[in-house]
Amino acid sequence: MKLKSLALCSAMAVFAALGFTVQSSAQQVQNQFITFNVAGAGTNSGQGTVPRSINQQSWITGEYYDSSVAVHGFVRAPDGTITTFDVPGASKDNGQGTYPRSINPSGTIVGFYYDASHIVVSTRGFVRAADGTITTFDAGPNLGTIPLSINQSGQITGAYASHGFVRAPDGTVTTFDAGTIVTVPTSINPSGAVTGWYTDASFVSHGFVRDIDGTITKFDAASQSFTYPRSINPAGRITGDYFDGSSHGFVRDIDGTITKFDAGPHDTTSMSINPGGKVAGYYFDLGNLVHGFVRAANGQTTTFEVPGAGGTFFGDGTIPQSINPSGAITGLYTDSNGAYHGFLREPDDAEDSES
Repeated sequence: MKLKSLALCSAMAVFAALGFTVQSSAQQVQNQFITFNVAGAGTNSGQGTVPRSINQQSWITGEYYDSSVAVHGFVRAPDGTITTFDVPGASKDNGQGTYPRSINPSGTIVGFYYDASHIVVSTRGFVRAADGTITTFDAGPNLGTIPLSINQSGQITGAYASHGFVRAPDGTVTTFDAGTIVTVPTSINPSGAVTGWYTDASFVSHGFVRDIDGTITKFDAASQSFTYPRSINPAGRITGDYFDGSSHGFVRDIDGTITKFDAGPHDTTSMSINPGGKVAGYYFDLGNLVHGFVRAANGQTTTFEVPGAGGTFFGDGTIPQSINPSGAITGLYTDSNGAYHGFLREPDDAEDSES
């Protein structure tokens, strides 16, 4: 299951009281890695701790799956303290629950949850302030809101039904469409520029960037491919991946120039880009296990494994999710039983010297 099930959760997302504080269990440091687990996370295959986003101060947010595969949110402080939380009223049936997706410099977290108060359980958005206060919202009159990214001023972007949206700090929501079928914004930078992907009438996926004035520019990373932008940095550089029978990474500069790359022998997925242009993501080896990478702005690529990462299923291994301005990376890895664990990787001196 592993990576496939995590992707399924995201695909389902697209188409309770406030938390209490506990200490993370069995934290381990090896070289530049810190591994951690949320107390209460399950230890069987498809259960465990799944970090999603790291901010400038190395606060980390994500979800964890308990022994019944109910899903809860968490935030990890730089000192290792972990606070868990559930959005009040969130359903916890059949893998449902609270799904944090992004944390900004002030510690505000955005994400979505499955609302159990309606006949048909569906997703709604939430914002969790640094003090633990949770505000829920819908981007439109119907259910189906999936926030995915928040910037330092509190602007939020994500998907609503088949549309994209931007939510201002005062709660005002603007919806938009980049294409004719589905629009999925994935990232918003400090100035309010948004990137993401849309599908056309032939159900082919293309990339877009939406400027702060609402102008939408569409692009493809390669011809005859499916393009999936995932992250935009303050300078407007975008990273993501495209699929032409296998997956490859790309970086798109502000002038539209696209650089394609592969981090390993098979299926590169580029997840996050920081202000310096460093990219974090993962690739598959020929045995269908996953390895992490960090790619400097000059194209120099470093691959890595979290100590103890393993597994035997498709998509097991080391799976980076987010990189912060200093080059610290968070994500998850699987153990030999297929359970998820969180990690924090600090950059080494060699990476710091890359330009």
